[in-house]
Amino acid sequence: MRKLQDALSAHVIHRSKTKRRKRAGRILTGILLFLFVIYWVVCYFLVSLALVPSFMEKTKVFETVTNTSIEALVQTSDIQNNRAASLEETRTWLKTAKASSWSVTTKDGYHLIATAFTPETKDPETKSSRWALLLHGYTGWKEELYPLAYHYIQQGYHVLVPDMRCSGESEGDFIGMGYTDRLDNMLWLSEILARDPDASIVIHGQSMGASCALMMAGEDLPSQVAAIVSDCAYTDAYRMFAKQMKDWFSLPSFPILDSMNLMLQLRGGYDLKKASALTAAEKTSLPVLIIHGQEDDMIPVEMAYQLYDAVNGPKELLIVPGAGHAQAVDKDPKLYYETVFSFLREWE
Repeated sequence: MRKLQDALSAHVIHRSKTKRRKRAGRILTGILLFLFVIYWVVCYFLVSLALVPSFMEKTKVFETVTNTSIEALVQTSDIQNNRAASLEETRTWLKTAKASSWSVTTKDGYHLIATAFTPETKDPETKSSRWALLLHGYTGWKEELYPLAYHYIQQGYHVLVPDMRCSGESEGDFIGMGYTDRLDNMLWLSEILARDPDASIVIHGQSMGASCALMMAGEDLPSQVAAIVSDCAYTDAYRMFAKQMKDWFSLPSFPILDSMNLMLQLRGGYDLKKASALTAAEKTSLPVLIIHGQEDDMIPVEMAYQLYDAVNGPKELLIVPGAGHAQAVDKDPKLYYETVFSFLREWE
């Protein structure tokens, strides 16, 4: 009888331990599942914070990113004075500029808007067929490049300045980081050629727009595209975000960035790792001018050297001492524009 009681007692104890282990297992599974869901919710919101301007504005991240970017710029009197003079010059020009609005619709249904500027000619019968497609940067808009447009107009170019998807007046769900934009901007090339079949086209981009211009160079471009001007481009969007996650959100890139990238593929339909200006630069035989500020704290100047080395066709490199991100033109406008138009005269 005693042995039977001991056996029953041991069985009860065993069942009790088994139940506790199972209950602990269920609790642990629940906690892990909860943490898994929270992790992916965080990744979902981080994608929105980085690539959806309307969401950024609601959470004040746009203001934070803007302030961080401004603080990273070089603040010297010559840059500030040159910038102020350029903006005033542009405002004066815009009062009499010949401008019109263009629009295209992407294959995925987004309506994109651009402003076209026409050069003034003393002889009405003299027609210029030189065109410049100007591409703005991350969270930017077309108006930021109007000072650049003015200088192209002064050189007799027609100029087309689009708002890229999810920016300015153009529709979109996610900023394309140059990758989706590379195909969107093919529509603008087609639009230019439909209106002017004899066009000779320069693609000049700044920051994200510069990376986009190089990504476009890796595609099968129309023969009318004569050259690329890349001002402070990043080599690829993945490496760019790895750096900015620390600068903007104080977060490590691993493993969050890979998870964000997977979430972006599910939501936005593209892969940050494929958004590579470096890979595209290796494919092009077009003449490419690479410009970068020596003191760029947002996109390291080392990326300019990597891009320059990757280009297999005719190329030129301009590194401007004392210039921060997208500040080469304000640090030394004379050098900047002389270099750009001298380069273009050689290859157009």
